[in-house]
Amino acid sequence: MNLKFSAMILAAGFGKRLLPLTKNLPKPLIEIDGVTLLDNSINFLKKLGCNQIIINTHYQNFKIEKSIKKRNDKNMINLIYEKKLLDTGGGVKNAFSIIKNKYVLVINSDIYWQETNLEDAKQLLFDFSKNFLPSLLLVEKKRAYGLNKKCGDFILKNDRVLRYVDGNELMFFSGMQIFNKNLINEYREKKFSFNFVWDSLIKKNILCGRLMKSNWYHVGDIHGLTIAKELYS
Repeated sequence: MNLKFSAMILAAGFGKRLLPLTKNLPKPLIEIDGVTLLDNSINFLKKLGCNQIIINTHYQNFKIEKSIKKRNDKNMINLIYEKKLLDTGGGVKNAFSIIKNKYVLVINSDIYWQETNLEDAKQLLFDFSKNFLPSLLLVEKKRAYGLNKKCGDFILKNDRVLRYVDGNELMFFSGMQIFNKNLINEYREKKFSFNFVWDSLIKKNILCGRLMKSNWYHVGDIHGLTIAKELYS
């Protein structure tokens, strides 16, 4: 597979559920085993073959900029500052002009990616390259660590994504998705959530999904951070 794609790391949030650690530190710069969540994401994307990485920033943006400047590969990384938070979909649309590839892989910055997740991510890219339909990487509750939700996000039916309803098997969004960047440019709003995009795609029955076979670690709060750090204890 030789799919050329850009990647965007969503890193503009306040990380309030990780207070007091995020009182003076953006969530993406929290460290696990000496590596920040942001560096972990960048390194993971490079192993996938990504040739451009965009990071949106807002809270404590200057600290993220300082961190990126220390990297040897900083020339392949573009930072885009949001003066006002634009939500997930709006953040990607705001970066539209600097995304150089036709396809864009978007990931959340509060996931701790491991080598074992590479095959799942590669399979998502491979599946996407067959039909180029927007696709989400999903994870079952039994493989999801650091996320205590009683309701799921989605379910899968014949490789198509549907919304979770009570009684369905618990399945969560992994924080990784890929699509043609023109998908986002169709929205006129400056600020909007990916949830609106997903709901529209689900109605058209064109939102695809793949289940992870590896364990997944969410670092959205202190509980999740503690679990991820236990990997190295």
